[in-house]
Amino acid sequence: MEENCIFCKIADGEIPSKTLYEDDMFRVILDINPASKGHALILTKKHFKNIYEMDNVTASEVFVLAKRMAKAMTEALGCNGFNIVQNNGEVAGQTVFHFHLHLIPRYTNDGIQLNMEGKEAKDYNLDDIQAIILQKMR
Repeated sequence: MEENCIFCKIADGEIPSKTLYEDDMFRVILDINPASKGHALILTKKHFKNIYEMDNVTASEVFVLAKRMAKAMTEALGCNGFNIVQNNGEVAGQTVFHFHLHLIPRYTNDGIQLNMEGKEAKDYNLDDIQAIILQKMR
């Protein structure tokens, strides 16, 4: 736990939350500033600043839980779709530097804009990008 981390305090139960699920690794809470009805957050109980710091077991388990929560939330809320969003770094929209996964139920005409405008592949050298990423994967 990080002493001054609000998500550590929520995950540990020091700060009250509307908890949807809890186990030894995670707490799932309703977001207090929801993008949509039912917007929730999966918080890790162990402090990780972002996905880069997370161990492989936790990374795997968080997506197993995300799938389970998305299914239950879709059935319970009757939403028409679902976004699972995770931001790393300020430039990517991360505002709390404790790993968390957003579970955002989507409804027809809800007005939420999460779409990214793509650029044409010709704007980048895909062969070069592929080569440098593959080199780091080794």
